Amino acid sequence: MTMKTLCFIGGGNMARSLIGGLLTDGYDPQAIRVAEPDAGKREDLANRFGVRVHEDNLEAAANAQAVILAVKPQVIRPVCEQLAGAEAGKGRVYISIAAGVREPDLTRWLGGSAAVVRTMPNTPSLVGTGATALYANPQVSEPQRELAESLMRAVGLVVWLDDETQMDTVTAVSGSGPAYFFLLMEAIEEAAREQGLPAETARLLTIETALGAAKMALESDESPGQLRQRVTSPGGTTEHALHLLEDGEYRTLMARAVKAAAQRARELGQMLGEQ
Repeated sequence: MTMKTLCFIGGGNMARSLIGGLLTDGYDPQAIRVAEPDAGKREDLANRFGVRVHEDNLEAAANAQAVILAVKPQVIRPVCEQLAGAEAGKGRVYISIAAGVREPDLTRWLGGSAAVVRTMPNTPSLVGTGATALYANPQVSEPQRELAESLMRAVGLVVWLDDETQMDTVTAVSGSGPAYFFLLMEAIEEAAREQGLPAETARLLTIETALGAAKMALESDESPGQLRQRVTSPGGTTEHALHLLEDGEYRTLMARAVKAAAQRARELGQMLGEQ
């Protein structure tokens, strides 16, 4: 990645994961600035990563080629409106990782003509195995798209969307998705304990099985359905268990859950835009 001056507005967990990923990829810490109001967090960021820290947003963003908006959705509007007045903002790209905040609202708050990339990273980004969707408005140039993609690739997989409305489904799938898998793991672990396994054994077997299944799905040319069929012997234990799940309308329940999460994402996006 070409060394551009990057500014993070907000020094929370997601910003830290991105900074850590960038430094692992060889990015110069002195090309990274972080605006963070908490003095203790600023000190920790400087000591841990060697980046330049600032209390003031405009000071941190001065002459930066990319500004990463890593603040809570509830406070992003005043941050954008403050940045909109800075002359140094011309020609830069704003990359938002604020969940639910839509590109038209971001662009409006930033003055109406800013280059904006909206992203939806998920929590596995904190351990370098994230899945992030990105959407760019028409003002974003090809080099700016490449910069945004390189930034998010530092913590995992990246996909681009042509239609921002798809971001609500992305939120329901990869944003909320880790919780679905955690719930499944939790349920399997509880069932294993009920069947007599020691708690730690149940935990380790569940986690490693989930990891192995995900790794197989990632590295195989076969679909999850084909992989499922491969481990399901006719008349065997797996088939018996899967019949029970199908009888309980497992697929229907999951479809309803994803639909409900997507609908809530649409509602929250509208609410945040009206604030």
